[in-house]
Amino acid sequence: MGDICSINIMAQPYSTEIENLEDLNKYLGKEIGISEWFEMSQEKVNSFAELTQDKQWIHIDQEKAAKYSPYKKTIAHGFHVLSYASQVVFQTLKLNNIALAVNYGLEKVRFPNATPADSKFRGTVSLTNIEEVSGGAKYTLKIIFEVFFLFKNFANVSMQESESTSYSSSPRFHQLIARIKPSFHTGKFVKLPHADFLIF
Repeated sequence: MGDICSINIMAQPYSTEIENLEDLNKYLGKEIGISEWFEMSQEKVNSFAELTQDKQWIHIDQEKAAKYSPYKKTIAHGFHVLSYASQVVFQTLKLNNIALAVNYGLEKVRFPNATPADSKFRGTVSLTNIEEVSGGAKYTLKIIFEVFFLFKNFANVSMQESESTSYSSSPRFHQLIARIKPSFHTGKFVKLPHADFLIF
């Protein structure tokens, strides 16, 4: 979690383009991109609730949320926000000369802050680890999700951290068995995790 006052909500989206897996090493420990802002509308929240059958009132009952929720409005499902992790990575890291990428799983997931309906959020991605594997590479990405919303006439930005490990390989096709290692923890609200990717 960073100092809320230091967050630059005006920072423009950008990505890093990498021609070969070997070039990933140049970016180890560095920020590699910022995604565009995504809108979390009530319609999207309702659709996710219908799809997953998680219809708890804090997500879909706007009248009840206005009366009883500490946020005074509905909030998005944590896993809904989490589902954008892949899109954030696709927008911020452009890997050329690979055969394909596969999500390898999640390691550490926390949801300490809520994402209210009608808010906006984005992800900032950094490369934190690289490991060689047969025919490719496994890499870990740290994703910080920032949530921007208006609440009682105040602009608020909350930050959500996430790490993501990825496997990448050369253009030859390789089969790897994906292990998904989700870590489920109860928590008050929404913040983001560890995502693993396989890339061939």
